[in-house]
Amino acid sequence: MTKAAELYREIDALIAALRREGDAQTVSWADDVVRPGFAESASNLAAYAALRRRDLRDLQRSLMALGLSSLGRLESRVLPTLFAVKAALAALAGLAPEDGPSREIFFAGERRLVERAHEVLGNAATARPTAILVTCPTEAADDPSFMQGLAQRRVEALRINCAHDGPDRWQRMIDHARAAEAASGHRFKILMDLAGPKIRTGEVRLPGEQKRVGKGALLAIVPPGGLGRIAVDEDHFAMECTLSEALDAVTVGDRVYVDDGKLGAEVERVEAWGRLARVTSASDKGVRLKPEKGLNFPDTHLKIAALTDKDLGDLDFVAAHADGIGFSFVQSAADVAMLQEALAERRPNDWQTLSLILKIETLQAVRNLPEIVVRAAGRQPAAIMIARGDLAVEIGFARTAEMQEEILWIGEAADVPVIWATQVLEHLVQKGTPSRGEMTDAAMAARAECVMLNKGPYLFEAIDELETLLGRMGENQHKKTPQLRRLRSW
Repeated sequence: MTKAAELYREIDALIAALRREGDAQTVSWADDVVRPGFAESASNLAAYAALRRRDLRDLQRSLMALGLSSLGRLESRVLPTLFAVKAALAALAGLAPEDGPSREIFFAGERRLVERAHEVLGNAATARPTAILVTCPTEAADDPSFMQGLAQRRVEALRINCAHDGPDRWQRMIDHARAAEAASGHRFKILMDLAGPKIRTGEVRLPGEQKRVGKGALLAIVPPGGLGRIAVDEDHFAMECTLSEALDAVTVGDRVYVDDGKLGAEVERVEAWGRLARVTSASDKGVRLKPEKGLNFPDTHLKIAALTDKDLGDLDFVAAHADGIGFSFVQSAADVAMLQEALAERRPNDWQTLSLILKIETLQAVRNLPEIVVRAAGRQPAAIMIARGDLAVEIGFARTAEMQEEILWIGEAADVPVIWATQVLEHLVQKGTPSRGEMTDAAMAARAECVMLNKGPYLFEAIDELETLLGRMGENQHKKTPQLRRLRSW
């Protein structure tokens, strides 16, 4: 048997297995796939998930040696790619001719992804293929020129963070955006982030004259108002956790990270008053404990409602004024269902027209990502945001680069746009000059459908730089595929 014939049989068996496993998965998702046109995407995602449960490295190299696809760029077209390879192998092996997929079928997933990106993020206003999303600062409520500057630069989408300001300021931001649209003829998509159940430090207590927590120190963690109940030596550092339900779930051995991972600790004892942890990581000079800093518990399964009372209150405004909703702390398909039910109560006739931005910021969300995506995109326009700040703390900085790739792949397999977020061109936005590392990071972001910039004094300069960078990268790379344009560098 020739190598081509051997590989033909292997691909044929792989197709049969993926159909069997993918169909079973698709059936389990059937109740969530209501939106017209998403059934094909859900089916491809199911096939992709089944494929990636296998190690295909030997098969890849064998196909490459015959000049065929290595299967390394099939996210949006799993079975069409396999059928195309199978047809080519049949010809090489001298078997009965087989028809591969048509060009229309082969690239159908790419077309769906482009359409959905425009639906959620707005139509591309410039030559660059990647949209830009900008976080609005508080000052945007009182300074019409901010929105005018964004409209001049053809920024596609605006983000209003409901963790800050309030309805009066949000309304003024939207009014300024609509005025800028009318003056420029450029339409924004307005996305509003729900704050979610933020877990932060509350009041802190320092022992004696010590100001900084160092490695090896003991750290007491208590619920709000619990500092007076600590039955430990006065030499211990102590802080409140603002969400007592989160602290209740923490057990011995669980890690705790403070302020985006600047301080790390491991819980040694569970006490009636809270938890006692040992600091395992901190800078050489130690870390200052401060109120209102983020807390992460990456090893703890937090059974916390994804929608807080504040979120439900804010949703009244958001559902009436925004084009899309950013869903913080989403961890399961049940969380998505909860938000969709809340939207249906507020806009019973057309809630499915609102976009849903799934902010992936915990390990639990990563594990449940296919089900989360299907529940969301199966009923309304949806996008995935790679919230790299919290995600890096949750899964570790070493895994963040790997995980952002996997999230990109899942989004492409489901024909759902992805937003690359957190500290993009941060030094340029804040200080006015970019670093080499962040320029490379921004270039990698061109593989997403959208890049988010945070607020800062040099935001407009960063948009201009990003405009050029994304345009150039779009000529050279689409997702994983080099575009092979003519090079003139040498």
